[in-house]
Amino acid sequence: MRYDDSGGGADQMGETDPHIHVQQRAARAGYDVRGLLASTFGLVADAPAVVSTGCGRQVPYAMTSSRPESVTCLACREHAHQEHLRFADQVEQLGRMPGSVVTADQAALAARRHRDLAQRFRSR
Repeated sequence: MRYDDSGGGADQMGETDPHIHVQQRAARAGYDVRGLLASTFGLVADAPAVVSTGCGRQVPYAMTSSRPESVTCLACREHAHQEHLRFADQVEQLGRMPGSVVTADQAALAARRHRDLAQRFRSR
């Protein structure tokens, strides 16, 4: 697998890929999760050099974004849309579970944010 330094990533075949992608686990990736882990444990790992994307490619981490407005790969946009909708449903279920540390109101707010993100990935 080769990567070039010309600003675009290179895919598994070494071909230049100018698109910005999302990580495969879009709803659980990004600076928010890293910040939460850092504040909880006081440590955070370095960002990976290469990541798997929603469209199935391996690209440099620098060629990914969690911001819908920055993602140019259509397959990744659709993947992120579905991923955020699934995660919103899971969060809502968590808020309804007896003994959950997340209140129903907190879960509803988080689910709403993920549904908003999903819509932003869908519209372009």
